[in-house]
Amino acid sequence: MEFVACYATSLVFWYWCFVGPALLLAFLSLRGERKRAAYVERRLAETPHDLPPVSVIVPVKGSDHELKQNLAALAAQDYPDFELIVAARTAADIPPGVLPQKVHVVLAGADDSSASEKVQNLRAAVAATRKRSQVYAFADSDGRVTPRWLRSLVAPLAEKGVGASTGFRWYAPIPPTFWTLLRSVWDAVALGQLGPGDCAFAWGGAMAIRRETFHELDIRGRWKDAVSDDYTLSAAIHGAGLTIAFAPGALVPSLEAAPAGQLFAWMRRQMTITRVYNPRLWWLALVAHIFYCGGMAASIVASVMGSRLAEWALLAQLSPGMLKGLNRATLAKAALPEYEAWFKRHQWVHAIWIPLATWLWLAVLVASGFANTIRWRGREYRLKK
Repeated sequence: MEFVACYATSLVFWYWCFVGPALLLAFLSLRGERKRAAYVERRLAETPHDLPPVSVIVPVKGSDHELKQNLAALAAQDYPDFELIVAARTAADIPPGVLPQKVHVVLAGADDSSASEKVQNLRAAVAATRKRSQVYAFADSDGRVTPRWLRSLVAPLAEKGVGASTGFRWYAPIPPTFWTLLRSVWDAVALGQLGPGDCAFAWGGAMAIRRETFHELDIRGRWKDAVSDDYTLSAAIHGAGLTIAFAPGALVPSLEAAPAGQLFAWMRRQMTITRVYNPRLWWLALVAHIFYCGGMAASIVASVMGSRLAEWALLAQLSPGMLKGLNRATLAKAALPEYEAWFKRHQWVHAIWIPLATWLWLAVLVASGFANTIRWRGREYRLKK
């Protein structure tokens, strides 16, 4: 009997070692959600008056899903003075018939640096921008920006202390599949890191910086041997004591679909890059998900064994994350009114599928911890900070 009592006490102890921190993390995750919602509402309602000339740069490497339409959306920005630059290594990287009118094509060629092909293209494009542009804005070829994207992205740069601004992607796959919707839920978790105040990172698919700041911080020089354009720029901004501002109006829908294997490889690549370029963020995510998933598993097992307290603990752990997921989708819907029909049909997955996405996050984080090489657009890169 004494052994049984000791064993039971030990189980209770280990149960709360996981469930206690998991509950604390779950409820702490809701901090600031009201401020985030107010910030998004304010940003979306503002009418920017400082609209300096901009060079918009988008690297292209082969055929993305509906590339022609994506480039056309960039060319059709509601902005008074901007140039669109399509950058590629060679002309063969640009599929025929996809370029809009009034586009400046820059061919970077190959150099002897260890930088990624994307970064090499960006470096060449920056060097070819027109002299009167006061802002550099960067986009990805697989996103479908809205007409207000550029205005929203440039607006925060007028504020004191802001070194760069960023949007983010929102996967709205058409037609949706189980795996593409799961990617949407998984990726949206990172969107929850963006809000009022200084953001931990800028995302390269919607990123803007004043020309003066770009050259003062020698971003082009820092990119010379970099694989990641956005993490390198983010580190330079923060190193200079400047902030990165979130521009919710620059949220970029991505409509592409992909099979499960390709999605997991993409996720692992994202987290491998994060581990190398922002290890603090990666470790925080890993530790948090170990406790999230450990607490979830412990409560499920205890519930099956008949513990009513564990059932309530599981509900208490899952509810904040699901609520936060729903809030992310609600704010994204406000930023992307053109996609209201998609949100009405699929917004619910951003709440209901959060537990599944949490386990996927743990799997991807663990998988990304054992490699320093990634494969990107047909080429392999060894990562080094």
